[in-house]
Amino acid sequence: MSMVPTKRFWGMVALGIPIGAIAYQAGQPVLLLVYNLALLAVAWISLKLGPNPAQLTIRRKFDPVLSVRAANKIDLILENQGLEPISGRLRDEPPAGCTATNLEFGFSVPAERETELGYFLTPLERGSDFFRGTYVRLRCPLGLVERQVKLPTEQPVRIYPNVLALKEFELLKQQGRLREMGIRRSRQRGLGMEFESLRDYAEGDDYRKIDWKATARRSKLIVRQFEQERNQAVIIVIDIGRGMLSEVNGVRKLDHALDSCLMLTHAAAMAGDFVGLLVYSDVVKRYIPPRKGRNQIGIIIEALHDLVAEPVESDPRAAFSYLSARWKRRALLVTFTDCEHQEKAVELTTALGPLVRRHLTLVARVSDPKIKEAERASLEKIEGMYQRAAAAFLVKDRVDAGLVLSVANIHSLEAEPQDLASALVNFYFMVKEKSIL
Repeated sequence: MSMVPTKRFWGMVALGIPIGAIAYQAGQPVLLLVYNLALLAVAWISLKLGPNPAQLTIRRKFDPVLSVRAANKIDLILENQGLEPISGRLRDEPPAGCTATNLEFGFSVPAERETELGYFLTPLERGSDFFRGTYVRLRCPLGLVERQVKLPTEQPVRIYPNVLALKEFELLKQQGRLREMGIRRSRQRGLGMEFESLRDYAEGDDYRKIDWKATARRSKLIVRQFEQERNQAVIIVIDIGRGMLSEVNGVRKLDHALDSCLMLTHAAAMAGDFVGLLVYSDVVKRYIPPRKGRNQIGIIIEALHDLVAEPVESDPRAAFSYLSARWKRRALLVTFTDCEHQEKAVELTTALGPLVRRHLTLVARVSDPKIKEAERASLEKIEGMYQRAAAAFLVKDRVDAGLVLSVANIHSLEAEPQDLASALVNFYFMVKEKSIL
């Protein structure tokens, strides 16, 4: 606890300058000393008469799962347990590597009452961290000084991939507005074999679904709906080797992959499918067998929150051999990796080759929008010519890698970071709708 002089105090100190000058001319310089001592005494008495920090308690309220690179609401609840009002200023100390809309607040809490303040916190890195306490300055009588104290509000926090996007997904799905996220379908109706119901024809419906007998009876087009096949498996494979250390838009490719992985996990689990996870670099790091239900989403989120890309060469052959020995049923295998050139694609197809006949395989890659910018660089300067040449070389490498995957009957999906999650969910819905899994 410490005493912090206010602007009013320093104003009173400044007032002592002309007083000292007058006292010096009057031959009484001791008056300046008396003035300053009196000012300090009044400030000290004001501090002693000020509010007791023990009567103020602060607690935080926030979602137990914070999302990286997203604005998370943090509420501060101030409770005055004393019999007198208390006012002042506070500054909350968030985890390192976070940005916030506002961390400093003025407050006034009536006696035996509560008040609530809030701000938005944006973590920049995943993992475990903690809030570092709250600094409070309490106003004292006369306004000459404030009492500063650090309240023990340290609190651990876990920062995950963008979980807030899942809430947005569910909200838009309920409102039939998934197109706003770039997802083309909100109804998950397939061409499965089990008949569910009849409904009126809607623009875009497959003509093969038309029930001609019902259409004749009702004198309008009627289509059949079928239960989408459930209990299928989606296994997400994440490479955390050297290639995933590179950044796109200032964020590591691994983090972009994790955000997309989370969205796909949620969509598949909510559709009633089994969802599993395998993480590898030079060895298999984590394996979660495919299971159904909401609980599986939480298990996978927990497994993803502290993943870190490693500066080692990945071994996809060992990873897929491990998976093949543990999961025999047909599944959609979605592999997040940095397959940027032909040699890497050949290595990946060699590893995936034995699984292609049994599983539907997809390789998801993050593309860098700066490459497109470089392709449009001006040719008026030598720098622009170099940029275009480099971009053409990189694009050719990625196209060649995609061709290698295609020849091996491995689907390939490449999208910029903001579009990758929606592209993956669209691919998953397409697989379900066409019953090709």
